[in-house]
Amino acid sequence: MRQKNTIPDNFIKVTKAIPDLNVELRYYSDYNFVGDTIEGYNSNTLYLTKASAAKLKLVQDDLQRQNLCLKVYDGYRPQRAVNHFVRWARQINDTLKKSEFYPEVNKRHLFKEGYIASKSGHSRGSTVDLTITHRETGIPLDMGSPYDFFGEQSWVDYPSISEKQKKNRQLLQAVMTKYGFRNYAKEWWHFTLRDEPYPGTFFDFEIVD
Repeated sequence: MRQKNTIPDNFIKVTKAIPDLNVELRYYSDYNFVGDTIEGYNSNTLYLTKASAAKLKLVQDDLQRQNLCLKVYDGYRPQRAVNHFVRWARQINDTLKKSEFYPEVNKRHLFKEGYIASKSGHSRGSTVDLTITHRETGIPLDMGSPYDFFGEQSWVDYPSISEKQKKNRQLLQAVMTKYGFRNYAKEWWHFTLRDEPYPGTFFDFEIVD
């Protein structure tokens, strides 16, 4: 018998707090490093803890005053999705998306180099992957590397990008930090709420409408 999918009271569909938020959950599609929809992603619905969503609204409001907006690629991630990544990483010959997402990384080394792990901060509900877009067009700012690219090009302080790309990264880092998020130095898009409410809990409810 299928277990009921219970969403904790302290989680929220983020578009209830930020109705105009652009959400494109890459793991609900096949446009990701695996090349398939990831287990647990049954909807393009972004969930976060209520505290994280409230802070993210402040970021969106700030950016909109600059004629910019947020675009979110991932938020809460079920543990079963992380398990899917682990299974995929062990299938050494499955390299469908290697040329696009990890051209210079040997798939055998994804664990050792920290790209894949058995636990993710995303499963705690207060971590988000995102970028900035132009408000009028929805076109993302050029950050110098694609979202979810495995390589040094994605490091926040990677030097071999243009001054414009550096400026765009600095804008994202600054506005997220301003409203209580901390960054991850090896992924320009990755932020976690500093005072996250569940620092030691990894949730596994499915993402549904």
